[in-house]
Amino acid sequence: MLTTEREEKLVALCADLVKIKGYSGREARMATRLRDVFEKTGCREVSVDDYGSIAARFEGNRPGKTLLLDAHIDTVPVTDPEQWETDPFGGAIKNDRIYGRGSSDMKGALSAMIISVESFVEDTRNDFAGDIVIVGGVQEEAFEGIASRSISKRFKPDYVVIGEASNLGLKRGQRGRAEIVVETFGRPAHSANPSVGVNAVYKMTKLVERIGSLPTPRHPVLGEGILELTDIKSSPYPGLSVVPEYCRATYDRRLLVGEAKEAVLKPIRELIAALEAEDSDFKGEVSFAVGEEMCYTGNPIRAERFFPAWVYDTDDIFVQAAYGGLKDAGLDPEISHYAFCTNGSHYAGEAGIRTIGFGPSMENLAHVNDEYIEISQLLDACRGYYGILNAVLFRDHHC
Repeated sequence: MLTTEREEKLVALCADLVKIKGYSGREARMATRLRDVFEKTGCREVSVDDYGSIAARFEGNRPGKTLLLDAHIDTVPVTDPEQWETDPFGGAIKNDRIYGRGSSDMKGALSAMIISVESFVEDTRNDFAGDIVIVGGVQEEAFEGIASRSISKRFKPDYVVIGEASNLGLKRGQRGRAEIVVETFGRPAHSANPSVGVNAVYKMTKLVERIGSLPTPRHPVLGEGILELTDIKSSPYPGLSVVPEYCRATYDRRLLVGEAKEAVLKPIRELIAALEAEDSDFKGEVSFAVGEEMCYTGNPIRAERFFPAWVYDTDDIFVQAAYGGLKDAGLDPEISHYAFCTNGSHYAGEAGIRTIGFGPSMENLAHVNDEYIEISQLLDACRGYYGILNAVLFRDHHC
């Protein structure tokens, strides 16, 4: 499948994409470059949605399922280029690695997807069952799975492969993520006469202490549903001789399969109600954070920060078909789950679409200085995607 010519093309494409700066909300140049790449692959159509996610669809000669390969084209920013030994957007190739922002997260996976699909379609002469869709999604670093909603609505995939780094392992799930906002409300006063006011920070201190004693659920595969305090802010800030009338704390809650929104907030609501019953000056609220960003298309993307968990059994039909395809490609993948949140929160967690994860590189190389991807992993990922396509669409009896 992977000829020398295709290997060279893959490495060159990955290095080329790394050279394009595309932070969340500023992915326009990446989308333009991908359109050019997609249009040379022989795909049936290229489309861009309102958020700016770009997709290429390949059509088989026989009816069948739709398999979607999901990658995101945004990256986190480079905060200080001086801390890098290599140019963050140079796409340098040395020591059998490609260096640069997004090389692991996740332009390497996207490049491997493109070359694998192009090769598969060429080798089979479109004699496969169903459709293949490659997605270059936007705003994933800000909102895991939110931009994916319009993708799944348009293409209605039966199967999804998330290309996030898995060290060439097969991922069958992930914990979800929620950002919980807790607020307390006081009454302002001069700090020289605090007794006439109500200090919202003192009220928050009581609430934080009790939240810290809450038990968290546990899942036999995904582990603990963590609830961790990440920041506290008071208002007005700086105080300047004023008793703070407002305090806001943010918690990171790692979600487990089947946890509903109200059930996640209920224990904290009950603590607030108990404190209000004990203290007539106590007033608090809890909710999920709401984020809003502007897409490069000029359209806003807005959502509650609640991204569900998902997991499939090892013997699930799609997990086993993908595993067989990877084995046929010469790989020996470990079946496990992601430690972080992905677009699978929508595809599997919200939409119930069978989803797996498979990608090159290691999780701990994302978002770091001197980010890189090993060329050997890049090539093996391409072989792996080809194997999955072959198992699911060409030998479609598997699924």
